[in-house]
Amino acid sequence: MTFDIKEIMEIIPHRQPMLLVDRVEVIEEDKKAVGYKGVTYNEPFFAGHFPQEPVMPGVLIMEAMAQTTAVLLLNKEEMRGKVGYFGSMNKVRFRKKVVPGSLLRMEVEILKQRGPVAVSYGKAYTEEGLAAEGEMTFMIG
Repeated sequence: MTFDIKEIMEIIPHRQPMLLVDRVEVIEEDKKAVGYKGVTYNEPFFAGHFPQEPVMPGVLIMEAMAQTTAVLLLNKEEMRGKVGYFGSMNKVRFRKKVVPGSLLRMEVEILKQRGPVAVSYGKAYTEEGLAAEGEMTFMIG
């Protein structure tokens, strides 16, 4: 099942400039998804991070993975209207820069879910290889 940007905005509350995922493919229901973000020169954060050498902030790479996870968690009808709030990030590592013109590909997997708490692990890739990875905890409310 694949969600385009319009469908994503029906599932999660994020809007521009904080919507950081363009498409999500659910690979395994309730378990795995792949999200995509075309990183353009027009991203507002590039104006200040850094003007001489634009680099996507690591925290926004993690946010893009979190949004991909939120689509995976909240795409069911009974979850509509709920929000996945970030609880924590653990074991986060940044490996390569994400620059304008990159296609960010985010692979996320739910490690465990109990009630309103879910833990996932994500990896973000560009054409250059693994850019970032880390564990994310969410509270669904």
